[in-house]
Amino acid sequence: MRDFTQDLRELQRRLSEAEVYLSVGDNRERFAVLEHEVAEPGLWDDQDRAKKLNAEYANIKEDIGVFDKMSVEIENVEVLHELARDEDDASQEPEIEAAIMSVGAIFDQLELRSLFTGEHDDTDCIVQINAKDGGVDAQDFSEMLLRMYEKWCERRGFTITLNSVSEGAEAGIMSAEVTISGRYAYGLMSAERGTHRLVRISPFDNQGRRQTSFSAVQVWPLLEDVDLEIDESDIEMQVFRASGAGGQHINKTSSAVRYIHHPTGLVATSQEERSQLQNRERAMGRLKSMIAAKVEEDRQAELDAIAGKQAQVGWGSQIRSYVMQPYQMVKDLRTEIETANVSGVLDGDIDFLIEGFLQHKRAQGEPES
Repeated sequence: MRDFTQDLRELQRRLSEAEVYLSVGDNRERFAVLEHEVAEPGLWDDQDRAKKLNAEYANIKEDIGVFDKMSVEIENVEVLHELARDEDDASQEPEIEAAIMSVGAIFDQLELRSLFTGEHDDTDCIVQINAKDGGVDAQDFSEMLLRMYEKWCERRGFTITLNSVSEGAEAGIMSAEVTISGRYAYGLMSAERGTHRLVRISPFDNQGRRQTSFSAVQVWPLLEDVDLEIDESDIEMQVFRASGAGGQHINKTSSAVRYIHHPTGLVATSQEERSQLQNRERAMGRLKSMIAAKVEEDRQAELDAIAGKQAQVGWGSQIRSYVMQPYQMVKDLRTEIETANVSGVLDGDIDFLIEGFLQHKRAQGEPES
């Protein structure tokens, strides 16, 4: 009879780590409070509060549930292992091994959560895609990235809402802004912040020459109820009639709003509502989120500079190359992770790139032993 003692000890170690990064103790106390609050008769009198409480309730219930399930499954396989060893029953080995592998696979997925240490990692996010150098190829590439994130959201069960899009002159898009909603949307999408590079034979070049083009991606957490006063003289409001590329992305509207915050250069847009007033409210909420996030980033950058820490890869830095000719390769320049499956990546299979960067980021941030 094979001895699985070390495998079971490893599962217990991972369970102990999960108890920490899932904040099980604190969450059990919070869950008891939430159970009473979500059952209040007048809960939905304040719909915003009700939605937040129910979302928090569902998330904590999920976390506690998965931890308790892992605890029970590990205990069950430990008992099975002990009985099999006492009876020297080798016929139980396949079942024990399968159970250990099953629990381990769940931990593999769950441990991604331990990589999220930022204050806003669990929030929704605002993503902007902007065509840079490369002319019409850059615009086409920007639309390819927009589609890639749409497909990625579909894979993860996230919701992606197109806030605004500016179509290209010949093809593709000049820029787009989306909101991605889902648990840890910002923590995951923050790995995409930076400049993306495409190398291919240009379909827009009659001579079939190879073209290099660039598109920039910026990501902000979508913060709720931001208590931030903005000087009206710092803001320029533009009202415009908007339409998606060929009507592909959004319906036409004559009430779209764009806010430009001149001190920071940040731009927030909304054109998904029919009412200009609603679009103004949405755009202002997004702008406040962006400004608040930038203030935090600048403050942290100052502290890191004082502490002598190396700056993380950020806005304007090239993070990933997508090569379609003369060979097929997508390579993350920060982690050296690469794949020849370019079409798979552009179809939204980017979790391995995102998770690889988050693991790399944590390793870079850990003190040397």
